[in-house]
Amino acid sequence: MSDIAAAAPPPKEQNFSGRTGHFRLIYAALMAVMLLSALDQTIVSTALPTVVGELHGLNHMAWVTTAYTLAATIVMPIYGRFGDLLGRRTLYIGGIVIFLAGSAIAGSAQDMTVLIIGRAIQGLGGGGLMITSQSIIADLVPPRERAKYMAPLGAVFAFASVLGPLLGGWFTDSIGWRWSFWINLPFGLAALAVCLVALRLPRKAATITVDHIGIALMAAAVTCTVLVADWGGTTYAWSDPVIIGLAAVALATWALFFHSQSRAAEPVIPLRLFRSRIFNIATLIGMITVGVGMFAVVSYMPTYLQMVYGLNATRSGLMLLPLVLGLMGTSIASGRRMSRDGRYRLYPILGSAIVTSAFLLLSTIDAGSSLILLGGYLVLLGLGLGLLIQTLVLAVQNAFPASDVGTATSANNFFREIGATLGIATVGAIFTSRLAGQLTSRLSTSDLKAIGGTDSLTPSLVNSLPEHLHDAVVSAYQHALTPVFGYLVPLFLIGVVLAFVLPEKRIVDHTPDEDGQKAPETHLEGPKSLAKQAD
Repeated sequence: MSDIAAAAPPPKEQNFSGRTGHFRLIYAALMAVMLLSALDQTIVSTALPTVVGELHGLNHMAWVTTAYTLAATIVMPIYGRFGDLLGRRTLYIGGIVIFLAGSAIAGSAQDMTVLIIGRAIQGLGGGGLMITSQSIIADLVPPRERAKYMAPLGAVFAFASVLGPLLGGWFTDSIGWRWSFWINLPFGLAALAVCLVALRLPRKAATITVDHIGIALMAAAVTCTVLVADWGGTTYAWSDPVIIGLAAVALATWALFFHSQSRAAEPVIPLRLFRSRIFNIATLIGMITVGVGMFAVVSYMPTYLQMVYGLNATRSGLMLLPLVLGLMGTSIASGRRMSRDGRYRLYPILGSAIVTSAFLLLSTIDAGSSLILLGGYLVLLGLGLGLLIQTLVLAVQNAFPASDVGTATSANNFFREIGATLGIATVGAIFTSRLAGQLTSRLSTSDLKAIGGTDSLTPSLVNSLPEHLHDAVVSAYQHALTPVFGYLVPLFLIGVVLAFVLPEKRIVDHTPDEDGQKAPETHLEGPKSLAKQAD
């Protein structure tokens, strides 16, 4: 693989703060693309009942979400590795085009098959856009300054996780669910135009050796893992031969994948990443506190608010805004502080401790707890997550030379996504089991038949029940979910311990190359300081 092509003389670092409108335009495009790709993970959740009714596809409903998640997870490390080897500009632009094509197909779908295909194509683009946006910031911004530009990207990701269900519900109730996909087209095309005109990055190798075996094994391993998480306890019982078989294949293909990475000329996830304590520990913290913590609340709290407090879908989604506000506050503040002093180790420690405390408090809420109190707990959770999400990514990026930044970033996000998938599945399995037990203990056999079991519970059904049944179901729901938050506290305490042993490599003012020397700069200050040769 050839070295980075010749670049213009590095700009003076002291002039970095004088950002021009050129950089701000590119940064806005990166944030817009990050927002769109993150939105599409959750935007269809509130639209699904209407979608499957229109397209007559109830039996395939889960695949509308699974297709996107599966495709996005698989391509994350591929985009990261290829970006390091080939250059990121062409990959990024290609990712936007693929994402927009998938959005157009999904928005125009007349049956479930075409919709699921469109969602998978969206994921093939969207998974790469989330990764490459972070890596492009690493290309354009010196490490010390990078923290304050990475922090808003993390806030955008969290904001999108909350905004998605709200926006999907609004589109469905007003102008139609297809706009959940079509909305990507004008904003995506605008971002694409900006990247085509303004984004210039160093040219890398002309050709590479593609690790076809590694990609195939990784795709198989991720597919089986995601299907076990999505189908286990819902479509199939955990003891069903289908789930057991998928789990066995997942374990086998993961083992074969990592073995293949030790032999490949250009591995998708080079095993040298795991020789870094910073990468290993930061990735584990992200899997635990961010992957499990944030998505467990985002996935189950809105339904809890609808069932227990009787809120409608819109208000239950708005109740997650305190989490986002807390996250934005600490992520932006910590990012600016890291840019000043170059130190980050304190923030994962504080963030992990705050997340642990927030889950302990969330485990104490009941049907009589005020929404203000619950909102305060969510603010606290957001404060902790804001100290973690992009800080961990920055720590990983800072631990590797410029030639491995994209690979390390994508691998970190890849394993965090796997952690989120498994964490949500585990929380869901425990919650469903507890809910069935709570309902059985509180209701008679005839009452259980009247409500139709756990699979038939919806907010509208619960609100229409006679008072004695309504109160029993609400109490069962509350006692089934909130203790699960407490069960996660020991897991988050492991995250606190890991944060204490996370090594700190001071963030420097330049990006080191493989030998630890200063690498050629391509940091943007204006059109004339761009690399002369770019892809």
